[in-house]
Amino acid sequence: MRRGGFRSRVAAEQARAYLVGGDVVPGRSAVTVGQWLDILLEMRQSLSFNTRRLYTQQVNDYLKPCLGSVPLRSLTVARVQAMFVGLVRANATRQRPLSPATFVRIRGTLHTALNGAIRVGLIERNPAHLVELPSGRRPRAVVWTDARVAHWRATGERPPVAVWTAKQTAEFLEHARGHPLYVLYLAVALLGLRRGEVAGLRWCDLDLDAGVVQVSHQVQDRGGRTVVCPPKTEASVRTVALDHGLVAALRVLRSQRRQGDGGEPVGFLFANRAGGPLSPGYVTHTFTRLLVEAGLPPVRLHDLRHGAASLSLAAGNDLKVVQAMLGHSSIVLTADTYTSVLPCLAHRAAEATAALVLEAARDTAIALRERGRTKQRRRGKGRRSRGRVAKKQHRRARPHSAPRRSHS
Repeated sequence: MRRGGFRSRVAAEQARAYLVGGDVVPGRSAVTVGQWLDILLEMRQSLSFNTRRLYTQQVNDYLKPCLGSVPLRSLTVARVQAMFVGLVRANATRQRPLSPATFVRIRGTLHTALNGAIRVGLIERNPAHLVELPSGRRPRAVVWTDARVAHWRATGERPPVAVWTAKQTAEFLEHARGHPLYVLYLAVALLGLRRGEVAGLRWCDLDLDAGVVQVSHQVQDRGGRTVVCPPKTEASVRTVALDHGLVAALRVLRSQRRQGDGGEPVGFLFANRAGGPLSPGYVTHTFTRLLVEAGLPPVRLHDLRHGAASLSLAAGNDLKVVQAMLGHSSIVLTADTYTSVLPCLAHRAAEATAALVLEAARDTAIALRERGRTKQRRRGKGRRSRGRVAKKQHRRARPHSAPRRSHS
């Protein structure tokens, strides 16, 4: 166990016993929030590197300084709410204030830990469940329209998340043509791969004859080292179809990488000088440099993933197809996060809506005119019918004339 994490030897031995399969005595009030957070971090060995790093940072920077010494059984909603009020007030002096999304993640970490305490009987309810957080919305990706580009050039102001139009994406790819990482950025722009996924692609993952690529792992930077690890989620393991242009570019890259004896290349598609995978940080740094050279409005490398989803929708693909391409487990995430409305798509939707309304208006006008003609025909028939009846009645009412007498 970590030194200094427990106030007594008994508490430390209790935590150690729990980690090796024992149980925490439900009635023991000596277990504090900080001690329980340490136990949970030690227990959850299946966490990915980045998730564990995020949890540890939230525990050490926010949860333990504010709540670490509070006994679990004494933790209340008011105490947890006071912690978040203090964090909001501290935002005024922070150089980089905490975002609403960060508050949600901090509460999520505490909520998960307290649910674990409920399962072992340390507490009966979860105080984090009723805490109110500062309101805030996740920034939605916007498109670099001509007006936004002009505003950015004049003021330097840029949206939190922005994507290129199809024309801007093509300009970047044309500028990057000839660069060793051109095919990598082409794959990100067209397939929406994460940077770790595209950096981890191997030649054995490709089937250029079938036109598909298998995403089965990713690359991450960990403490100055580049390591290969499983994808982000189970849904991230997927097979993605390749278009003819990308297949042709990959064939050219394969011919350039053929070994001296003419054998097929092995290892990573985009390798460093030692043959290992490229660092995701290097991929991002190179992308930023090429972007500045091209004179295009700024986007993050991850924003190419946003743009790939929007471009796919603009091309007429179904949202379910885009979800599978991006490797999302939920279509809601695809719809809410990664689909921006491109101008061409917005215009097409507006024209389709207007056409639908105009078509309905024309159908309505035709129906009304036809209804009017029907009424006129019925009125005409009614007049003619009434006229014939009147004539018959007139003839019946007229007296018969006497027969003429003949003079002999």
